[in-house]
Amino acid sequence: MLEYEDPATWGPEPARPRGRLTVRFLATVVCFPLLCVLGLATLLVFLALGLLTEVIAAVSTRYERGFLAMMDVALDRIRRLGSWFVTWPELRHEGDTAYYRARVEKAVARWTARASAPRRPNRARPPVECAIPLSVYRGVGGWYVAQVALSHGWELRPTDVRKEVRLWWTAASHVDPVHAA
Repeated sequence: MLEYEDPATWGPEPARPRGRLTVRFLATVVCFPLLCVLGLATLLVFLALGLLTEVIAAVSTRYERGFLAMMDVALDRIRRLGSWFVTWPELRHEGDTAYYRARVEKAVARWTARASAPRRPNRARPPVECAIPLSVYRGVGGWYVAQVALSHGWELRPTDVRKEVRLWWTAASHVDPVHAA
């Protein structure tokens, strides 16, 4: 399990200072609406440009791929602008390990319910891979996510524990003899 990362990084993140979190939360309250407006305006500009250049896109697949790549890069940069935002639950529960344990258990249980759901005809297959983001396990560390996930039947995948913990549903690799194709 620890072959993917240094074992020291699997521990909980240090608690952030309360004053700095409060300032970041207040800045989030002010900047989040502006970021939403900026993202929406950028999306509308790209849609308008796309409609205007539809003739070129119908003829040239290279233009269309470049246009979509440019739109992805622009919207991704806008999304990354909000990476410093602090939410109300983060502000209230910073350093509260019981809260983060409950969040991890709830997230893993939700993914387990999705992955173990029976496959229904003419529907997408249940997910077999998931990622638990750092915001869910910040106060308890990736090690606790691994323990809970392993007890629910998940396997660890190569991951950067400073961002997320990636998991694979082990039952997906077993063939069901009754419903085998």
